[in-house]
Amino acid sequence: MILKGKSAIVTGAANGIGRAIAVGLAEEGAKVVCVDIKPCTETIRSIIDRGLSCYDYPTDISDYEKVKKMVSFAVNELQHIDILVNNAGIISRKNFTDLESDEWHKILSVNLHGTFYCCKEVVPKMIEQKSGKIINITSVAGVIGDITASPVYGTSKGAINTLTKSLARQLACFGINVNAVAPHAIETDMSRQWSKEKREEVVRSIPLGRLGQPEEVSHAVVFLASSHADYITGEVLNLNGGFLMH
Repeated sequence: MILKGKSAIVTGAANGIGRAIAVGLAEEGAKVVCVDIKPCTETIRSIIDRGLSCYDYPTDISDYEKVKKMVSFAVNELQHIDILVNNAGIISRKNFTDLESDEWHKILSVNLHGTFYCCKEVVPKMIEQKSGKIINITSVAGVIGDITASPVYGTSKGAINTLTKSLARQLACFGINVNAVAPHAIETDMSRQWSKEKREEVVRSIPLGRLGQPEEVSHAVVFLASSHADYITGEVLNLNGGFLMH
């Protein structure tokens, strides 16, 4: 168990990639606070059924005051925060010409501002302990622009990629590593919205010839959260079956 004794916060942990990450961290020994706009009932059950430790904290990360309370809860329960995974995110499928300003702000409020708020509250705790791992879940859309989503989605994820690099430079002197994982075409509720034709088109564009699984994203996050990645910071790890190669 490479994360034994560690404590983690995972946002967007109720389902999909977030659930897989929370379970993956717990399986490697971390105590996990599972955060989502709704209760993480299935995630909590999956972790407890394995005889592992976790906490459920439903909240809205786009509200800074609520994030403050969530981090305070985590610190009180866990004593220290070693890992922060900013996974929570929402998506829009509207074309730019149909995108209204309220939806633009809503997506940015959750995806970008929520990530900033969580970092803003957790980073001082990590500075005090002179260690920490922050992993931001972004998207291939943040690297090359949106393909199947509204331009606001990729904009939010691209901004998080830049935030990742900026924080990595500023926080390295405190022993804090900041990285991002940028998935594409993962088998989640988002990808299940695609039509059969769209799904087949996406699969054809991927050299490995299949969609990824949430657990494959979790494996990357567990690695970046562990001591095996102590010399990696400021990286955006593309996880897309070869769709985008750098």
